[in-house]
Order: sequence, then structure tokens, then C-alpha cells
Amino acid sequence: MCTSIIEIARAEGMAKRGDEWFPLSQAVVAYDHARHAPLGDVITLDFINSCLEPGARAGIELTLQTAKELRAALDRVITAAEFEEAEVRGKGAVPSLVRAASHAR
Repeated sequence: MCTSIIEIARAEGMAKRGDEWFPLSQAVVAYDHARHAPLGDVITLDFINSCLEPGARAGIELTLQTAKELRAALDRVITAAEFEEAEVRGKGAVPSLVRAASHAR
């Protein structure tokens, strides 16, 4: 049975299919039965460019547990990247933190 659980978000970036990269316009996140993976219900991520042909997509199917682990990894990387942007690269940096971060590398 279809779950009809779907979210669409604007996406800015690039995706690769075969040997070709294409710009993204949307990311579609859904929970439904797997189409390709030999699994039951999965979280699907489709990265697409709605201005290009239908094949302009990069899709993945993940178990719910894998999706949770990916979300946690994304949260950790986003937190570190926000610190990097705000503190280390001088956008509100505290000089002692910049020195400490530089020495930690």
C-alpha cells in the first residue's frame, strides 16, 4: 500500500548520473515501498532538475535505520560547517577560538 508520505524541497547543487553532472532544482524525500532495493518500505531521496528531461535525477532508497544514521551524520556535519563558517573563517570569530581550531587540525 502506498503511504503518500512525501516532502519536496528546493535544492541547489549538482548531481551525477553516469559520467554527466547536472544542476539540481529539487529534492524529493518520501517513504514508500522500494522500487529497486530488495527491501520493504524505504526512505527515497530523489535529486532532480525539473527543467531537464525526466532522466535528470539521482535517486536512492534507504532503510529507515540508514536514513536515521544519515540524518545524524548530516546534523553533525552541518553543525561543524556552521562553526567553521561563523567562527573559524572570521565571521564573528573569537581570536582564541580561531587559533585553537587552527592548531587542532
